Amino acid sequence: MSVMTIRQGRPRTRVAVFACVAVVALVIDQATKAWAQAALGDGRSVRVIPGLLSLTLVHNPGASLGFGSSQTWMISLLAVVACVALVVLALRTISMRWIVALALAFAGALGNLIDRVAYAEGFLNGKVVDFLNYGWSVGNVADIFLMVAGIGIVVLILLGEPFSQKDLDRLATAETEVEAGGKTL
Repeated sequence: MSVMTIRQGRPRTRVAVFACVAVVALVIDQATKAWAQAALGDGRSVRVIPGLLSLTLVHNPGASLGFGSSQTWMISLLAVVACVALVVLALRTISMRWIVALALAFAGALGNLIDRVAYAEGFLNGKVVDFLNYGWSVGNVADIFLMVAGIGIVVLILLGEPFSQKDLDRLATAETEVEAGGKTL
């Protein structure tokens, strides 16, 4: 990959893209959760793909697979820290690809944090609205955004997508050295 082919967005553009992706993802997450509570609140389950996916409303106090059910406040606190860290990382990156991945992760973390605050009976001890029943786990759209972001981040790392100007400069230096080395042979 040539350094010249890497497109850097302006800081304002990157912030706007982050905000747009995060807001759209957050609206989709919250709308699907509102729908699930209205449509599945009576306790019924809807089979979508038999044996693979059904829609079942669950209020989950824990994290993935119900882990940490007794530590809901800690999960909420970690979500706050994660949201802040994701915004800081988004402000530091020069890559639009990284921006999209970070925005999806932010929306997923914030979407579940909103549930924990909205449905809390005490300090940050609320439950997350889950309704996508895979048979082995029940999740929501925020969880899908978190999974897509996680996979995207791994792919960006494996592809060597520069995160910061420092990474881009290092890549440019390495390419210059390779080109210089090729001319002297």
